Amino acid sequence: MLELMPSLGSWRPAVSGEQCAVATIVAAGGSVPRPLGTSMLVSEHGDVLGSLSGGCVEGAVVEAALEAMRDGGSRLESFGYSAEDAFAVGLTCGGELEVHIQPTGAAGLDLAVLNAAGGGLNTASGWPSSMALIRRLDAAGGAVVVPDPAVFSAAGSRELSALLGGDDAVIRAAAAQLEPLLHCGRAGLVRLAPAEGCGAMPEPEPITLFVESRLPAARMLIFGANDFGAALLPAGKLLGYEVTLCDARPAFSSQARFLAADHLVTDWPHRYLAAEAAAGRTDSRSVVCVLTHDPKFDIPLLETALSLDLAYVGAMGSRRSHRQRIDGLLAKGTPAGALERLHSPIGLDLGAVTPAEVAVSITAEILASRAPQTASGWGSLKDGAGPIHHTTPDHSTREQSKVTPWT
Repeated sequence: MLELMPSLGSWRPAVSGEQCAVATIVAAGGSVPRPLGTSMLVSEHGDVLGSLSGGCVEGAVVEAALEAMRDGGSRLESFGYSAEDAFAVGLTCGGELEVHIQPTGAAGLDLAVLNAAGGGLNTASGWPSSMALIRRLDAAGGAVVVPDPAVFSAAGSRELSALLGGDDAVIRAAAAQLEPLLHCGRAGLVRLAPAEGCGAMPEPEPITLFVESRLPAARMLIFGANDFGAALLPAGKLLGYEVTLCDARPAFSSQARFLAADHLVTDWPHRYLAAEAAAGRTDSRSVVCVLTHDPKFDIPLLETALSLDLAYVGAMGSRRSHRQRIDGLLAKGTPAGALERLHSPIGLDLGAVTPAEVAVSITAEILASRAPQTASGWGSLKDGAGPIHHTTPDHSTREQSKVTPWT
């Protein structure tokens, strides 16, 4: 639902107060086109905002949403590929989706509240820079908007307490599953046992929550104001990174071709990186690309980078430069284990020559480094087997549905 929030203020059915239903992917298996949390809004007159699959199941979802608005109840619809029935509604890619459909309003999502929460949007991109949504999908309904999911504490949230009925045991159980998802910027389904009631009463249904969390963009720090840095800068922004370009030489860093960077810095690279880390402005999602190709910059910078918890550290240079770089880092006392994390020479072997091609090589390696490697290594999809969209289960338990990354 988070991806639709920037459009709520301009979507006529939401602005005019029409009844709507929200359809959200809450579980997925195999090859699917969109991640968990992807939503589509359907108005009472059949207007649609968003898409779940690129066209495979949208027609059936619209019909189910209209029925949900007529009878006032939520429902769970499953879609998958059927080899037996070629005309059945499903995913031609072979994947499976579970779509939760719920009318908006007091018992579900309040579009006016979500539109007001859009004050936390990143106005440059139109996306929430940091926001999360916790929705209750069982009969009780309700939702909580979390403005800063990275530091959210379930124990201190009055809104979450109200959503869960104020039971301390349920809140503690929720915290164990909710907080990892929120803090990591992920989406997932959480099921909780309800509070125990009177033995004579019918057993209540489990509490079902769906969590969507989006953190501020991860950082890409490019060191080296040269042709390769100029080509990597837009490639990093295309992948959604907040891009910083840093160079110690004002004559290079002040060139107009680098003005597209989110941050343009003139400073010694190792000093700048150390200061950013000390200020808490790097994290385990940050990537560092060292393109300076100069030992007086490279060695102290890599020594600093390899001491931090970063997603990726790469350095440009020939194999000879790499060997000299390793010797220099060892002489400085960098542990051999830390050197295993260094991607040098930087990039995948794609035969890249030009700066633009090298940028593709580097971003391809960054993408590859954050996904599980297959037994046959990295190669063309046409030579592989199995699903082409890999999931990365994290913090999942038997009680949770599949969890997939936003990116």
